[in-house]
Amino acid sequence: MGRIDYLHDPDAPPANSVVPSVVAFVRDEAGRVLMVQRSDNGRWALPGGGHDVGESISDTVVREVREETGIEVEVVGLSGIYTDPGHVMRYDDGEVRQQFSICFRARPVGGELRTSSETTQVGWVDPADLAKLDIHPTMRLRIEHAADGSRTAPYIG
Repeated sequence: MGRIDYLHDPDAPPANSVVPSVVAFVRDEAGRVLMVQRSDNGRWALPGGGHDVGESISDTVVREVREETGIEVEVVGLSGIYTDPGHVMRYDDGEVRQQFSICFRARPVGGELRTSSETTQVGWVDPADLAKLDIHPTMRLRIEHAADGSRTAPYIG
């Protein structure tokens, strides 16, 4: 299924759903960031996905990272909550989703890197190399906020 992101685009289709979702900012001991290349739009992103009925939000983080990357993680903190109504995502099935994303910090505790049906590439990326990747501006914002060790409170916006 394909996806097109619209950010403050007057030609964007109107949203018809809101799905709470998560992304995980995961760093290894070398300070590299766990990144995935999404199969739906080809862009690089933090691993994550939609919250399912019956899960705690931290369970969603652990499940999504495992499903998309093969890495087992432990949630260690909240980085930010992103609900910009000017960011919508249109999917091939007609869904147009308003952004509702919670970014968590997590640490790896096991597993082996692998791709999934949602990812074409998975890897640990040196922070200096992130600028070379095709990353949506809203995802870059999450990465910047999560990497900023001086923040004492989560971003909310």
